[in-house]
Order: sequence, then structure tokens, then C-alpha cells
Amino acid sequence: MQFSIRTLSPEKARTGCLVLGVLGGETMTRAAQAADKIAGGTLRRALAGGDLADKTGATLLLRAVAGLPAERVLLLRLGERGKFDVAAFREAMRGLAAALKGLGAKDATLPVTDLAVGSRGLPWAVRHAVLMLREAFYVFDQLKTLKKPAPPALASVTLAIAGAPVTLQAQASLREATATADGADLARTLGNLPPNLCTPSYLAEEAKKIAKQFKLGIEVLERKDMERLGMGALLAVTAGSRQPPKLIVLRYAGAAKSKKPLVLVGKGITFDTGGISLKPGAEMDEMKFDMSGAGSVLGTIRALAGMRAPVNVIGVVPTCENMPDGAATRPGDIVTTMSGQTVEILNTDAEGRLILCDALTYSEKFDPEAVIDIATLTGACVIALGHVASGLFANDQKLADEILAAGDDAWDRAWQMPLWEDYQEQLRSNFADMANIGGRPGGSITAACYLARFTRKLKWAHLDVAGTAWRSGRDKGSTGRPVPLLVRLALRRAARK
Repeated sequence: MQFSIRTLSPEKARTGCLVLGVLGGETMTRAAQAADKIAGGTLRRALAGGDLADKTGATLLLRAVAGLPAERVLLLRLGERGKFDVAAFREAMRGLAAALKGLGAKDATLPVTDLAVGSRGLPWAVRHAVLMLREAFYVFDQLKTLKKPAPPALASVTLAIAGAPVTLQAQASLREATATADGADLARTLGNLPPNLCTPSYLAEEAKKIAKQFKLGIEVLERKDMERLGMGALLAVTAGSRQPPKLIVLRYAGAAKSKKPLVLVGKGITFDTGGISLKPGAEMDEMKFDMSGAGSVLGTIRALAGMRAPVNVIGVVPTCENMPDGAATRPGDIVTTMSGQTVEILNTDAEGRLILCDALTYSEKFDPEAVIDIATLTGACVIALGHVASGLFANDQKLADEILAAGDDAWDRAWQMPLWEDYQEQLRSNFADMANIGGRPGGSITAACYLARFTRKLKWAHLDVAGTAWRSGRDKGSTGRPVPLLVRLALRRAARK
């Protein structure tokens, strides 16, 4: 789907579908009023008939409206007058996407000035309209041989601005949104692929494709490299798998060399059985999503490179499988991490923190401005926060505040959790420097506390996306989160400087 933005009076738009907003009752937006005037009051009479439900996101389709060159007019309920907030915007866009999917129109025109939400302004509306439509139209069906017949796909959307020139800021928002949507789509597709296809080697090849397309730096460390570096924790997780582990390093340099990079570390467990501490069989298929942190890192760097963002970002992706085997790591084994600290592995299903701790230590070599790891780390975070907010932990409050603000801006929100030293006692081991689990109480917190032991030299944050990276049930699939948050964070940091 292609998006463009231009100065255009909606009532003059020659388009397959003209979208016009309606507030509470019969109150039409300015664009709708202008179109209704040309149409001789047809729109107002249609509203008076009561066919447009008084529910945000409801739509009413009118065909061949006299006086308007558009083939179709789609009236879209935006909510109550004076109460058009972010929630109403998102509900309206969901309703719009659902209606556009079934129309068969090849193109549509959307007066984006009518969608500005309070102080967030036009650029925000442009960005979120594009992202929500792209997400709604995303389909993963490449592995299906029998596909349901569908109406012709919507090929293009024009974001119309009436009576004013298109600003550079609005154009930049469109470029950002398109690139972010491309990155989120990549993360979704990697997550949705089955684990027999999306292996550690596959992720490495995808990273190489991104590097080739955008002329990025790339390095892929193999098992022998990890052995040389002393990555005993990462190697312990992969011990039971026949798939070779990889440590992917993808570099995007969009700013001066003197600017320290932001390092993103993504957990890349392409399938997690739990190892010897085997998971229950029910819903184990969803453990293909355990590489969502890795997918979000690759998607974020693809997005930033696609928009040529003025930032330096390095993605570090430790990736392997966690499988049971005669060579697999056992509960009670003790390993030495790259940092030199020893870990008693009490539960082999707490494997994400084991591969991340070595990757975090490795990240020190880049002299980063900050390091953020992204991981589907704990079921405890799902219990704590559900599927709305990602869990945020940080050893630097300024960095935490920046992430929270970027999440609100992207509407890819996070919630800060405690990282107090009081919880460290739960990781005590009689036989090693630490255990890899701290028991059931505060499970997501003690997982973050474990990682904190490997980031004392870094300005670091941890995003636990176990509840937000994918959906279960009828709509099972990857969400692409937190790509929008990470892109916004990188851009906001660049703008600040």
C-alpha cells in the first residue's frame, strides 16, 4: 500500500473512496461540510436518516454522490464533539480499516487534518493513520496454498490537507511512518514464520539482506567465536540443539562517527521448549514467538535505515534454540559467563536471560551511549501487565523517562517496574555467584535484576515484551511491537541533540 500527502480539497478528489468524518450527532467535520455543500446536502440528509451508528468507528457508505467526483463516499464516525482523543482516533481508524478492506476500492482519500488530536497535531495524525492502516492490512498467508478470494486490494491512500501547504514536518512524518511500518511488518513476518523455517541461521541471513539493501555493517559470530569469547551462558542454552547459534551484529551509522551509538539487544530464541525443564505441551507452538525481541531489533534498524535517520544504532542479536537432548544443559549445572561471573542454572526454561547476559557484556565493546535489551522474557510480566503495556526496567531514570515518553508518543506504551537491590537476594546461590531464577514472587523483577548484574558499566534499560509481542487465540500472530517505540525513541534522542 502506497501513501502520499498533498494539498487537496476533498470535495474535488477523484478517488475510489473519499473518507469524511462525522462527530457526535450530525456534526460534520470541515471537509465533510465542504463536500456536502457541493453535493447539495446529500450527506446531511443521509445522516438525518440515522443510518450511521452513533459509535466511534462506525461507517456509512454512499455511492455515486451527485456533485462529487469520488466513486464512493465513506462517512466515518469520529466520536463525540470535543472528545476526540487518542482512544477515539484509534477506534475510528480501526473502523475505517475494516470498512476499506471490504470495499474493493483501489485508492482512497483521507482528509488527515480532521484527525488531529488536541496538542499532538497533524504530524502525529499522519504517522498514526499510516501505521494503523498498514497494520490492519498486514496479511501473513505466504505458506497457505488455498487462499480465500478477496476484493481488489487497496493500493494507495492520499492524505489530503485542505487549504494549506504540506509542511516539511508532515512530509517527514509520512516518511517515518512508512519506514516504521516496513520495519514492523518485517518483525511480524519473522515472528509469524514457523520455527522450522525461522532458525538462527535464517535470522542471520535476513540481517545480511538488510545490510546489503541499506549498505549497513554486519558481522555474524559463530559457535567458535562464542567459545573464544567465553560466552558460557549462551552456549549452555544452545547445547541441546542441532541448529548452530549465531550472534548477529548489525550497524546503522546515520550520524557522525563521534556520536556514540544506541545499542539494541534482542533475544532471539527461535524456539523454546524449555529445555530439560520442559514446558507444558499446550500452546507450546507459540514459543516460535520467543525471538520477537530479535525481530524487533532487525525491524527497528530496517526502519531507521529506510528513513535515513540521523542516528547511530547497533543491533546485537544472540539467537539459538532451547531444546532437550542428551547434550542439553541440566538444572544444577554451573556455567561461566563472558563477564567471568558464574551462574547456577536452576531452571533451563529461564534461558533468555542466559543468552542476553553474554550479549550485554559483549555490547560494552561498542562504548554505547545507552543499551536497551528487548525480550519476551517472563510469563510473570504478562500476569503483572497483561497485553497492553510492556514492562520497563532501567538503571538510569533519565533513560527510563525517555522510553516512557517515546512509548506514549508511539502509543506503544511501557510501564516502569522496580529494579531495587532488595530483590537481588532472591538470586542467591550456595554454589555460584548467582542463580538464574529467583522463585515465583516478582518473577519479571528478579529476571531484570539478573540482567542488571551484567550492565553495571552501562546506561541500560530492559523491555519485557512477553505480553505485547504477539497475540494468542483467533487473532494469533506477531504484533511487531515494540518497533514503533524504539524508532520514536531513537528519533527523539536525535532531535534532542
